[in-house]
Amino acid sequence: MAIFDLRSVACITALSALSACVTMPVQNTAGVASMDVDPSRKGPVSGVGVEGQDIVSMTDQMIRDMLAEPFFAANGKRPRVVVDSQYFVNESSQAINKNIITQRLMVNLNRAAKNKMQFVNRQNTAMVEQERALKRSGTTDTGTRGLTRAQLGVDYRLSGRISSLDSRNVKSGMVQRYTQISFEMTDVESGEIVWTGMYELTRAAADDVVYR
Repeated sequence: MAIFDLRSVACITALSALSACVTMPVQNTAGVASMDVDPSRKGPVSGVGVEGQDIVSMTDQMIRDMLAEPFFAANGKRPRVVVDSQYFVNESSQAINKNIITQRLMVNLNRAAKNKMQFVNRQNTAMVEQERALKRSGTTDTGTRGLTRAQLGVDYRLSGRISSLDSRNVKSGMVQRYTQISFEMTDVESGEIVWTGMYELTRAAADDVVYR
């Protein structure tokens, strides 16, 4: 009986020691829950560069300026335009996806100006040519809109440039950046610039954020 008791005590002691080695999970209380942010307003993470609210404000302003130009006035013959990032150059110190700017501009301009402009897709020319070849070879029928002699020629094309000038105070750690974003609409037959727009901002901060 004594031997059984000693063995029981030994087993209980070993189990207690083993359970003491098990690490209990630690709850992470330092994180921040996700939140919805109005894209037209500055969010909780911001720096000195171009951010979401700037893109919203800038493209809205550009659309208003374009639609106010007389050459876009509805006259029964809508000009054909291309709005994409092919000729939009980023020379600034900030990494930025240029498509974010030109895509928002194109989508909202398309919604607001369908009666004033025709928007031509140049990024998917190969896709259009492939479908045209299928129709003309008899592989498919002609669809519901019939055939055109050629793809649409373009009257105007958007180009632009992002530039910046940075300065830093090495003592205080303050960073300041001036950013300039300019747009041009060019007559691709004559080379005339028929419209220009510019957006500027200057920001300063002690600790800048990383843009990707």
